[in-house]
Formats: sequence, structure tokens, C-alpha cells
Amino acid sequence: MVRRQPQPPMEGLRRQISKGRREGATGSTSTFVRETFVLPRMAARAKAREWLDTWPKAAYWTEIETWRQLPDDRIEFTMRRLPTAD
Repeated sequence: MVRRQPQPPMEGLRRQISKGRREGATGSTSTFVRETFVLPRMAARAKAREWLDTWPKAAYWTEIETWRQLPDDRIEFTMRRLPTAD
């Protein structure tokens, strides 16, 4: 005979979904902070390292979102992170 596991209470999940929808509509914590840079290669590396040191990936989901190499060994890149580490 197979025993069914009891269903977990869903009220907490409902509250979280509601809160997320409200915050998403107002553009709060679910919105990433983005900044685009165009720098020489070594300066681009230093700027990316600065962002990662200031806003650690584990807490802020910091990452290089896009990048491309331009003429004259310049790099255009966009850094992205969460506004807070909630």
C-alpha cells in the first residue's frame, strides 16, 4: 500500500509570489543595476575586478553581462548586479 505524503501549506508560497509581483511592478529588488563601460583592455579588467570585489557574485549576482572587443584594443562591456544583497 502506498502512503501519500501530506501536502505542505501553500500560504507562505502564495505570500511570496504576491510580494514578488508587487515588487516587480514597482521595479524594486528584482531589477538589476547595469552599467556599460568602454575601456582599454587592462583598464576593463581592473574595472570588472573592482565591481566583483565591491559587490561579490554570491550576494549580488554580479557578472559581466555582455562584452565585445573594439578597434584599438578597447573593450565594451556591461556589468550587472542586484541593487541590494537581501
